[in-house]
Amino acid sequence: MKNKKIFENVVHGVFLILGLITVGCVLLITVYLFAAGIPAIREIGLFPFLFGKTWESTSADPSYGILPFILTSIYGTAGAMILGVPIGFLTAVYLSKLAPKRVKAAVGAAVSLLAGIPSVVYGLVGMLVLVPGIRKLFHLADGASLLAAIIVLAVMVLPSIIKVSITALDAVPEEYEYASLALGATPIETYFKVSVPAAKSGIAAAVVLGIGRAIGEAMAVMMVSGNVANMPGLFESVRFLTTAVASEMSYSSGLQRQALFSIALVLFLFIMLINGVLNLLLKGKKEA
Repeated sequence: MKNKKIFENVVHGVFLILGLITVGCVLLITVYLFAAGIPAIREIGLFPFLFGKTWESTSADPSYGILPFILTSIYGTAGAMILGVPIGFLTAVYLSKLAPKRVKAAVGAAVSLLAGIPSVVYGLVGMLVLVPGIRKLFHLADGASLLAAIIVLAVMVLPSIIKVSITALDAVPEEYEYASLALGATPIETYFKVSVPAAKSGIAAAVVLGIGRAIGEAMAVMMVSGNVANMPGLFESVRFLTTAVASEMSYSSGLQRQALFSIALVLFLFIMLINGVLNLLLKGKKEA
């Protein structure tokens, strides 16, 4: 009994240390981003930096306005979630509650394969197949556009949404469903009015993961979006916050490099804001 207690204390201590390391890493990243990003914002000015419409970091008279990047990231992420969340959610409900075991195993393996495909492969397929298809379908000069990026991101967020939602739905006690069926509800009514509400916190976590994947993706969207600092339009070549950092960091210096760290800080704060708002909404619903 004494040995078991000692073992439990050791395990508790190990998990505590690992948790503190995780929190410490987040704090270090936060402090570093603020330390590296604030100087450029002070020099450029907060309003010109956030709301300026022109990014010309290498010109003789440089301009560092990131409003096109912010709007592109918002529109791209929103579009990807509008396409990806319904598909991923309905797929998860089908696989968890309706699909035969063989179909569930086959589709589950395909979803796992999608999760394991590197970002550059998504970008390569999009560049070789999707971009030319958009160009021909809509008779454009160039198919590399915000629309192509939205479609690629929608596909990329599916594995996170499907797998986490399935886990949440499978964790719903069977007694809930049996009680609903016993009261005369149909299976479909039971799944959507009992199982889904019971698993809403897990499904919301899946959506948060999908948003994080979409807004943080760089390589794939760089290959299909055109990577041009334009104001966002569905058929325009655009540049995201992530691709702005990735495309210029290798040759940047001075104020340009500091501005790129400021973009990373804005992206970090944007993700934190989204997570905070979603957590508040979930807590509000639980208390209600």
